Amino acid sequence: MDFREVFSRGFVQILNRPPSRSEVEVFSRYLALLLQWNRAQPLTGYKRPGDIAEKLFLDSLFFLRWLPPGGLRVLDLGAGAGIPGLPLKIVEPAIRLTLLEARRRRVSFLSAVVRDLRLEGVSILAGRAESLIVSNPELRGSCDAVVTRAVGPPGSILPIALAFLRLGGRFIASGPPAGKPLPLLPPGTPHRWEAVPTPGRTRRRFLIVEKS
Repeated sequence: MDFREVFSRGFVQILNRPPSRSEVEVFSRYLALLLQWNRAQPLTGYKRPGDIAEKLFLDSLFFLRWLPPGGLRVLDLGAGAGIPGLPLKIVEPAIRLTLLEARRRRVSFLSAVVRDLRLEGVSILAGRAESLIVSNPELRGSCDAVVTRAVGPPGSILPIALAFLRLGGRFIASGPPAGKPLPLLPPGTPHRWEAVPTPGRTRRRFLIVEKS
């Protein structure tokens, strides 16, 4: 199956509606930019369009399930190639998205994507989260949700993520596939793991922590 077929089928399975023509076009352009930049310096290990559709774009859409009510201020912690933040923004344009990324090359890529796709309400923070939260105190408690995908053990990321969240905000992180050991969290952390079937017929697990 080609990119559009994989993407459209998976989109229906996850969101229970077909993607609009505009959404397909925007994601197709995002794919083209990712493949173009990936040739010069790897942004992702996935090279085939179908894999990018399934493992990056569609996987990101699961995060929508756990955004808190009215959760429009979303921080993507360690945004990398824009996953999961940019797919969330494309599907839910009302989200006010902040992409936080420390690596200069990836910051340049994110800027190019936001500009090329003409996405409004997206800001990019360049630097390390633990430094930015100290030098920019206004960031504390500024987010309704912090999302992240594969930037490190959740237990080490969690204290930083919570600093960005308002009370009642949620930290949402993708975890290992079903059957793999779950990572450890600090003792006493209220949390839950949820498993969802993916278009690739595996089950993905997601960590949800609500700040209280």
